[in-house]
Amino acid sequence: MTLLYHGRMRPMGARRLPAAIIAGVMALAAVLLAPRPVAAATPWLTVSDDGYVSFSVPAADVQAGMGQVSQVVIEGNFGPSSTWVEYGLTRGGAAWTGTLGPLKPGLYYYQVTGDDTKVLKDPTNGTTVASKPLWSTFLVRGDSARLLADVPEGQGGKVETLTYRVKKEERSALVWTPPGYAAKGKPYPVLYLQSGTDRSATDWLDLGRARQILDNLSVQGSMEPMVVVISDGRGPDDDKELKALRKAVADAYRVHHDREHQAIAGVSEGGSQALRAALTGPGQFAYAGSFSGLLTEIANGKPGPGPRPGAKLLRLYTGNVTDPAYNATVRLTKALDRARVTYEFDGVNPDGGANWTAWQENLIDFVPRLFRTVPDHGPSAGHGPLKGEFTPPAPGTTPTPFLQDGFVTFETTTDFTDAKHVTVWANIAPGGSWLRVPLSRAGDRWRATVGPLEPWFYYYRLIVDRVAVKDASNPTKVTTEPTWSTFLVPGERARMLMDVPAGQGGKVESLTYRSNVTNQDRTALVWTPPGYDPDRAEPYPVFYLQHGGGQNHTDWVEMGRAKQILDNHSVDGNLVPMVVVMSNGNVPDFNKELLENIDPAVRARYNVSGDPSRQALAGLSMGGGQTMGMLKAHPGRFAYIAAFSAGFGSGNGVDVAAINSGTKLLRMYVGDVTDFVYPSFMAGLTTMDNLGVHYEFDGVTPGPHGWDVWQKNLIDLAPRLFKR
Repeated sequence: MTLLYHGRMRPMGARRLPAAIIAGVMALAAVLLAPRPVAAATPWLTVSDDGYVSFSVPAADVQAGMGQVSQVVIEGNFGPSSTWVEYGLTRGGAAWTGTLGPLKPGLYYYQVTGDDTKVLKDPTNGTTVASKPLWSTFLVRGDSARLLADVPEGQGGKVETLTYRVKKEERSALVWTPPGYAAKGKPYPVLYLQSGTDRSATDWLDLGRARQILDNLSVQGSMEPMVVVISDGRGPDDDKELKALRKAVADAYRVHHDREHQAIAGVSEGGSQALRAALTGPGQFAYAGSFSGLLTEIANGKPGPGPRPGAKLLRLYTGNVTDPAYNATVRLTKALDRARVTYEFDGVNPDGGANWTAWQENLIDFVPRLFRTVPDHGPSAGHGPLKGEFTPPAPGTTPTPFLQDGFVTFETTTDFTDAKHVTVWANIAPGGSWLRVPLSRAGDRWRATVGPLEPWFYYYRLIVDRVAVKDASNPTKVTTEPTWSTFLVPGERARMLMDVPAGQGGKVESLTYRSNVTNQDRTALVWTPPGYDPDRAEPYPVFYLQHGGGQNHTDWVEMGRAKQILDNHSVDGNLVPMVVVMSNGNVPDFNKELLENIDPAVRARYNVSGDPSRQALAGLSMGGGQTMGMLKAHPGRFAYIAAFSAGFGSGNGVDVAAINSGTKLLRMYVGDVTDFVYPSFMAGLTTMDNLGVHYEFDGVTPGPHGWDVWQKNLIDLAPRLFKR
């Protein structure tokens, strides 16, 4: 990921999603061969009640476990649709740190990675994932994740291991028995839950939270008491495996043997196996569920000997277009319709892909439907219909990124055929924080589809073997950051950042002036409102809008969408017609530059007022600090003042009376706890309170020290100017 300081971004490295470790031998080898840090007493991970996740990885432990590294990232399922992404940490003092969030309630898994290839298990997190020994997990609590939490001790069921043989090979499965299960008495129905060929049965417990889900549903009385058997799912044609498992379960547990009390479900290929067992098998299951199953056809386009008369349920589940099962489900539903097979479809999960977050929801929906009559046979709330197959343009046929319904497909040129690792780094995390999404090879290119993204303005760059690269297929540019590209996902939420109809907006032009601070000609960008009249009798108010450190006068237009924001407010009738000046604040004496050079040049060229009551000054980060410096040094010189992600600073020598009498509006803005200036900003508010400075605080703007926050700040501020 790239970290932002005063608007400037610094790239860090990245790493791809590791291959699945299927065999237990491979898992054990990974544990034994992986470097291990010195056990730490202080947790590397903390989770706040409101979903913010903070990492602090001691540099000494990184050194001990990885050797010298230039970057450390947290890899985990933090991306859109819970995809696996990379979140970069910052080295500061004795630790690598970072805060991400707020994350939605749910289960997350992660590992610590240095320089792309060196991986550590968090030794301070006692959770484990049997099939992925370097992973740890954590739960973000909340009402939507209540079924993933442990039930009170003694109220849940039990999980034990069942061993059985297939030919001469010994295999094992996990068996959950419901609360109150006894070896004698009335038999129970049974659900066979498959994990798929590329996953382990233990994943249903470690990542799928199957035990907690079943326990909670049992405690709530939302499911019929049943025995649940979890197995790996050995493959599409391994009927002998399933037959041997069913016999072992029948011998070891008090379960029904008839079809009416048998159910089967699974994820990915395990879902395909469940469908085959129900559709073309010997009629042994009355209930079947496919969670992201990949089956696309049924034998000869017909259902074969099943489902038998009396079949109760065949229910299909799929995530959105990032789920490989999406297109498979489109084809399967058509095949089932042609064969006149009755089935139910849970609808497209708009926020889920092919991962355990989606499959947890599938299990929660499926289990209460088993071995009982339910009134609801439709899709889950918020799920939508299939819209046909999702087919991005063929590689090389369109500029990137390619946008469709909030999903974004990134693609490289053919320049990186020999690359080992390629990611796209973008502001796609909650609030506009930055994550890296691994790309996959697509012939001689690299490609990935990400989403859904909410309507908004996004910026990104490619990271190729840890080197930042401009997307050559995207013509957009950012002057101060040549490797960045941008795109807009349209929608009502992003309306203020979208272009207004042609001819309805203001104009942006360059103003060149002579600076006696730098002894050179310098440039500012100036926005004039629609209908600007240079001969108007009443001069226009003027608003000076400053950028952050490492940026210049172009950033508020190229990244801040200032023109679009001001245009939309004007069209909506919310804006007092004004002239807005975006100047280059990279000077040793900003106060002198603004008062002696910029302001006189603006008043010489534009019909603007020199009256302090008709002048405003605001800035982000460094520019916000310059704004506060002007306020303290020249109180009342600008009647309207605002700071975005910048604190008040010291109260020494502040003329509070002059500030309060000369300032009509002093409004303060800051991001959430992911904004690194948040602590100093809040301290500044305390200073202002103690001094008696009159100000307004907009409250925390969700997001980090980045453009998502500052765009929202300008959207809020601009209509407030020159109305008092």
